Amino acid sequence: MKILLLGKNGQVGWELQRALAPLGELISLDRASGGDLADSASLLATVQAISPQVIVNAAAYTAVDKAETESGLAHQINATAPGLLALEAKALGALLIHYSTDYVFDGSGEQARAEAASTAPLSVYGASKLAGEDAIRASGCEHLILRTSWVYAARGGNFAKTMLRLAAEREQLKVIADQIGAPTGADLLADLTAHMLRATRANPALSGTYHAVANGETSWHAYAQHVIEFARARGTPIKVSPDQVLAIPTCDYPTPAQRPLNSRLSTIKLQAAFGLKLPAWQVGVERMLTEIL
Repeated sequence: MKILLLGKNGQVGWELQRALAPLGELISLDRASGGDLADSASLLATVQAISPQVIVNAAAYTAVDKAETESGLAHQINATAPGLLALEAKALGALLIHYSTDYVFDGSGEQARAEAASTAPLSVYGASKLAGEDAIRASGCEHLILRTSWVYAARGGNFAKTMLRLAAEREQLKVIADQIGAPTGADLLADLTAHMLRATRANPALSGTYHAVANGETSWHAYAQHVIEFARARGTPIKVSPDQVLAIPTCDYPTPAQRPLNSRLSTIKLQAAFGLKLPAWQVGVERMLTEIL
């Protein structure tokens, strides 16, 4: 089986290089090596030359705030390019795996969203990701769309690393407490992808859209507290005291793009379809912290 991976150097792409390697001939590309989603002609030429059985698209425009003023580029990378990949996958009889986001929803309410829930993105980024999903589904290709949230990895920057740096420098932190979601490791997403790829190749009826996040929920504030206390217990120098990690509402930290308050995603469909159990978000975060501390 020949697998084409796009976005090899991103957080998820880096972990996918590990997780997908045992499954077949893995060809991993970045923008400079023919996998530039902003260049449709070059991208299509690359796919046609490689002629893969599986295309895994881990590339995306993820600058949520910047997308408000770069809507054309965000749409090209997050919507137009995935649509073209889907048409090529359909022509090749290939499986397309693509990653989407909780930002396709409006973040209202307090219940976990199922895959079939109504979408209503609040930002250009969310709208571009939803358009990409729609283009893939409209193509008729065999596909797996994995919606996820709050992705982190030991490699590169992440929220936990930022909190630890600030906690070592400051006596007080203010962290948003009214956005709720599940921190999800890039390593978990990569391993889920490998399992789901094999199962869907054997049973194309599994093709579709799935929510893929770690189990449980938390706020950014509680997430920060967990990270700081885990590090403190292991002797990491922490300046801020526990009672000075203050909870604030989203309205106190305005950004160009509006964020959903409720990022809860139900994973019942994924777990039932593929026979998988998703670990608690704390498990992955603590594993990542153990690696970086």
